[in-house]
Amino acid sequence: MKRILFPTDFSEAATNAFVHALEFANSIDGELVLLHTFDLPVFDNQYFPENYMIIYESVELSQFEMFKDELPKLHAIAQKRNLGAIKMTHRLMDGGLLHNIEKTIQEDRIDYIVMGTEGASGWSKLFLGTHTTDVISDVSIPVLSIPVQSHYKSVKNIAFTTRYRPKDKAALREVLEIAKKMKAKVKLVYVKTSYSDVKKETMKEWEAEFADEPVEFSVIYSDEVKESIMDFILFKQISILTMLTYKRNFFENLFHHSLTQDYAAQFDIPILAIPIK
Repeated sequence: MKRILFPTDFSEAATNAFVHALEFANSIDGELVLLHTFDLPVFDNQYFPENYMIIYESVELSQFEMFKDELPKLHAIAQKRNLGAIKMTHRLMDGGLLHNIEKTIQEDRIDYIVMGTEGASGWSKLFLGTHTTDVISDVSIPVLSIPVQSHYKSVKNIAFTTRYRPKDKAALREVLEIAKKMKAKVKLVYVKTSYSDVKKETMKEWEAEFADEPVEFSVIYSDEVKESIMDFILFKQISILTMLTYKRNFFENLFHHSLTQDYAAQFDIPILAIPIK
């Protein structure tokens, strides 16, 4: 059974992403690990307040009380969607978000992360140097990020962007396995620019190797990579966009705020970031 980590700050974005996490777990026969992190106050060693332990304990208690109050709301969402049978465990941890995510990945043997964007507590604006960018860039497992405006819809088409690197094949196979469980199709897309070095023979080899899989190959000839992928998403009615994170600068630039703002009305789909090892 696959294990899915769901970090939450109980914001609107996180609650919206929880629905996606539930449905994802249901599709791949997975279970959820809910994680809430918080920071304890930091004091200079020379200026510890006399009652600093009371302050620490007060913060911990308030976070525990919120955690205890919010969890039933998430379980109620699962029950309402007839997904109450999905196994859920919970973690309340103090410290940095990324550190605690990495620790949980190791200790709970996590396979995927699902997390919302534009949440409270500093979790805003994906791809602009935020916690979500750090998670996507630094963890060693796939991250499914959910924009706050992305309301769950059944997954029909999953886009898979590639530059036909040999290491991309393992990621494609992983996405194909997910797609089969979701009864979805994979739409592979390669934007061939004037400076691309991928040969036609390589593309044909891939098509032959994956001929028996539910994947459709598309090549777009354009030097406008970002715009071409956005057009592809719209015209192919993509439900999830898969990105391979072997080059962080490319990944961040692809979704720079100036571009996503132009497509805000249409671009509301989850993004599955898969690290290439």
